[in-house]
Amino acid sequence: MVFSSLRTRWASLLGSFVAVALGVGVMAAMGLGLAETFDAPEREPQRFASSPVVVMGRDTLTVEVRRGPGTAHVTKKLAHPHPVDEHLLAELRELGRVRLDAVARDAVSVDAVGVDAVGVDAVGVDAVGVDAPAAAVREVVGDRALVLTGGDRRRADPSFERDLEALVAVNSLLGTAGGVTAFVSVFVTASTFAFVVALRRREFGLLRMAGATPGQVRRVLLGEALAVGVVASAVGCALGAWGAPLLVRELVDGGVAPSWFALRGEVAWPYHVAFWTGVSVALSGAWVAARRAGRTGPVEALREASVDVGALPWFRRAVGLVLLGGGLGLLAWKAGAEPAELLKRKTYTTQPMLLVTAVAALAPLLVRPAVRLLALLLRPVLRPVRWSGALGLLVRENASASVRRTAAVAAPVLVTVALAGALLGSAQTVAAAKGAEARERTRADVVVTGEGLGALHVGERLVGATVSPSASTAVYLREEGAALVRSDARAVYDVGAFTAVSRLPVVAGDVRDLDDRSIVVNEEWERHEVGAWVPVWLGDGRPTRLRIVAVLARGTGDNGAYVTAANAPGARVDRV
Repeated sequence: MVFSSLRTRWASLLGSFVAVALGVGVMAAMGLGLAETFDAPEREPQRFASSPVVVMGRDTLTVEVRRGPGTAHVTKKLAHPHPVDEHLLAELRELGRVRLDAVARDAVSVDAVGVDAVGVDAVGVDAVGVDAPAAAVREVVGDRALVLTGGDRRRADPSFERDLEALVAVNSLLGTAGGVTAFVSVFVTASTFAFVVALRRREFGLLRMAGATPGQVRRVLLGEALAVGVVASAVGCALGAWGAPLLVRELVDGGVAPSWFALRGEVAWPYHVAFWTGVSVALSGAWVAARRAGRTGPVEALREASVDVGALPWFRRAVGLVLLGGGLGLLAWKAGAEPAELLKRKTYTTQPMLLVTAVAALAPLLVRPAVRLLALLLRPVLRPVRWSGALGLLVRENASASVRRTAAVAAPVLVTVALAGALLGSAQTVAAAKGAEARERTRADVVVTGEGLGALHVGERLVGATVSPSASTAVYLREEGAALVRSDARAVYDVGAFTAVSRLPVVAGDVRDLDDRSIVVNEEWERHEVGAWVPVWLGDGRPTRLRIVAVLARGTGDNGAYVTAANAPGARVDRV
């Protein structure tokens, strides 16, 4: 009976088939990309490729914090690794040759004095290569630095951190896209089967009149959903296998993923996840419609009126109201208490889903007023083409009378358009706000960003110009004794020049008072009173106490702390 119904009514199920197939295809492609971020291929070291052992300064900060009645140790990644100190270098030179950099290994080597062949001071380097047995190096180094061998030597490469950040971005992007796809697929499938049930109400009434039980009617519809789900999921997996290489190529060309990111074709779990998710989506989307079909009475076969009554069950009404109240409540709470949270990707991705789901659940209540409002707005446009007469009346009244059918048709469109508008609009709004804030915070005519900017040489070449170099760094603080928080910061080389070319949103204090014993913070810090001393750890993990000389207003996330270059050892100029 199920296959006979499929052969007869395949056109009415085509929407569910397309929705599930496309959803599974997108999830399979996203899953294949995610698999590569979880298990990135091993890459050969570049910086110290010829050295069997690399000694690198420690790149983590571990601090003891409170955890309930006891304590625990929390570790954060440092902005700049500890430098390899001069005494350790002297001990390493006794074991064998010490290299400053594999790229310049023919011209740069450390001698017994500690100065390379071209006059580069070896003191303060973040990592060195050692031509000595790993066991002997570990015995000498102890816990003063990190000893890297094999593939771990890549941690000393400049691209290592950038690649990790890029993989995290790819992971977040693909995971979010896969979740949204599954969310939309459920709605489209549920709406399609609801539409099918509305059209087949008399058919189900005839089956009940012929002696079919409610369970048999439900099983017919669920059997159709299972068949559609299995076939559509198989087609979707094939689409995902075809589209995954195209997706990866676009991610690499767009600069989202690193240049070496590629599919290796060694995993199968994304296909299993996508396939069974597609089958589950088809069944879950048809479940509510199947329950409604099972409640169809024999009298429906004799019904002539098309006006829907009781189109919104109490359970769906309650769910819609709870989601609507929760979405609006969360939005108001975030806007009032933690407005900065609204700028985070997780917030503006998940919160619109609550509101969109609530409106979709309450769609039958909104059909009649929405149809009448739309007819009123379109009347001046449709009058010249004679759609405002009998034809327009029939369309309007039919859509208003068949509430379930109209809601089933409109819900997937509503969900898709609303989510696309919310996600794209939120991302563009946040990007535009950050760009506007960055423009408002500078008086400079030209801003140069990038790596390898020689701060000392730039000022010499621009006669008569005010040049303010700065570098990215970070400071770490322990808030309420229970959390280790990283605050991104900028290291300023010339405070006078920096204040001349900047327009920071200062709410208290004066940025011109910044020196090597002070710091500029923002209102998000636990302590942000001018004159207060705060214990912090610098970007290389050194503990210190700094005095707050100025407080900045909250912004879009780029109003970080400011310190002098003396408090950011190892930071390299990246903005002038």
